[in-house]
Amino acid sequence: MLEIDSQLQIPDDELVERFVRSSGPGGQNVNKVASAVELRFDVAKSPSLPEALRERLLARRDRRLTDDGVLVIQANRFRDQAKNREDARVRLAEVIRAAQFVPKKRVATRPTRASKERRITAKKKRASIKSGRGSQNWSGD
Repeated sequence: MLEIDSQLQIPDDELVERFVRSSGPGGQNVNKVASAVELRFDVAKSPSLPEALRERLLARRDRRLTDDGVLVIQANRFRDQAKNREDARVRLAEVIRAAQFVPKKRVATRPTRASKERRITAKKKRASIKSGRGSQNWSGD
């Protein structure tokens, strides 16, 4: 059971783990032991996800999400298979937790008259400073 928070848990039968050989350091072990983990979670068909959370997860522009709605997480940071397995589960939980937060809608506001006047005054002051830099007669005539 993968616990996301107190209300949301994902059963282990919804997670598909595949163990593959890892790239990188590992000595002679790297050619023998499948220590990297590929964790797959079917977001589109998972009965344990609320509908709103599923929609937010599927709407994300995440390269780990396949066209079929399967989230694929690869973990090969460690040499140990158990550590990589735990790392993949932690990263999956983080992705789901991030999708739980609903962004607040922006309320459109209009600038006040005073703020418009301050902006125009600042622009005019800056323009006068710049116009003073223009072509002056430096020859002393």
